[in-house]
Amino acid sequence: MKFISWNVNGFRACLDKGFADIFAELNADFFCLQETKMQQGQAEFSPEGYDQYWNSAEKKGYSGTAIFTRHEPLSVQYGLGIAEHDHEGRAITLEYDDFYLLCVYTPNAQRDLARLDYRMAWEDALRAYILRLDAHKPVIYCGDLNVAHTEIDLKNPANNHQRAGFSDEERAKFTELLSSGFTDTFRAKYPDRVQYSWWSYMFRARERNAGWRIDYFVVSNRLFARVKDSFILSDIMGSDHCPVGMELIG
Repeated sequence: MKFISWNVNGFRACLDKGFADIFAELNADFFCLQETKMQQGQAEFSPEGYDQYWNSAEKKGYSGTAIFTRHEPLSVQYGLGIAEHDHEGRAITLEYDDFYLLCVYTPNAQRDLARLDYRMAWEDALRAYILRLDAHKPVIYCGDLNVAHTEIDLKNPANNHQRAGFSDEERAKFTELLSSGFTDTFRAKYPDRVQYSWWSYMFRARERNAGWRIDYFVVSNRLFARVKDSFILSDIMGSDHCPVGMELIG
């Protein structure tokens, strides 16, 4: 099975930049989106053979997640089931026989870490939610997680220390999740590979490959043996992020 995750930074804008062709070419079983910035029905895209699930923010044109899948789930949950965290359309969970698929758009800590306290509360609530799922069956957790975990995961770590996405606090929360029984699939497969998934629109960052790896596929440790590959499709344009993916055996 093939999984793709992509922060499209506005689904309608990405549609105008060739999304449909990219979607068809990637030919994934599961295609997870973040930062859709729309309500379901505001764009015409209904690929044959796929069911679609949308979780939109109450605030129009902001945040949002979606999943397109060829496989009908046993159940669907929108959000974390916690009112404080469920107004921005940041999570969708699909349940299958042998795993949960969780698509997430993690809140940004913002300039000067203005939203760091909320980000920490989100991380704690999300980790507790993932652990509850994992107690029943393995979890595949993907999306724009808005953190570069280690120095290899961004171009300029020294200059970005304690900025949003590379604060000690955000990195520690990701370490805490992994230590709870989960694997960062790309880094586990490629410990020394330098590859990024997001580039600022400023200062020709993508042209210079001055990027960050903040988009992930994370799986329960006991599922990692089934991970055939984990990859970053840095040549695909259409957003300030590129798609990331994972192939699962069986």
